[in-house]
Amino acid sequence: MLNISGLNEGVVIDHIHAGGAMKIYEYLNLEKLDCQVAIIKNARSSKMGKKDIIKIEGPLQIDLNVLGVLDHNITINIIKDSHIITKESLELPEMVTNIIKCKNPRCITSIEQEIPHKFKLTDRENRIYRCVYCESKFQGN
Repeated sequence: MLNISGLNEGVVIDHIHAGGAMKIYEYLNLEKLDCQVAIIKNARSSKMGKKDIIKIEGPLQIDLNVLGVLDHNITINIIKDSHIITKESLELPEMVTNIIKCKNPRCITSIEQEIPHKFKLTDRENRIYRCVYCESKFQGN
């Protein structure tokens, strides 16, 4: 069994859809952090079969609700003194900017590189976001 040491202080992003950890790593720009980051891929899960987990050492100043856009099953565990002090499920934000990218080649965001990619939640139940410029649909896991 693979053993990754526990955290004294940090954040554990758990219940990530198997194979989804790298996308989250990129979206959160974790490569820019000067701390330990562990990515566990395809961990056994009684609830999900397989899942990915990301462990980040140290305090994290990021709005993690944006992760709900990518995967609604994710839970966030905040660790202090080697214990989970809070366990949070994610809320879907009403609006996200530069988290997901519009794939419509005719969208203004494809033509004007400096325009931010903005998506508005249009169907909470089905987790559907639409581009505010062209109405293109994005649906997370």
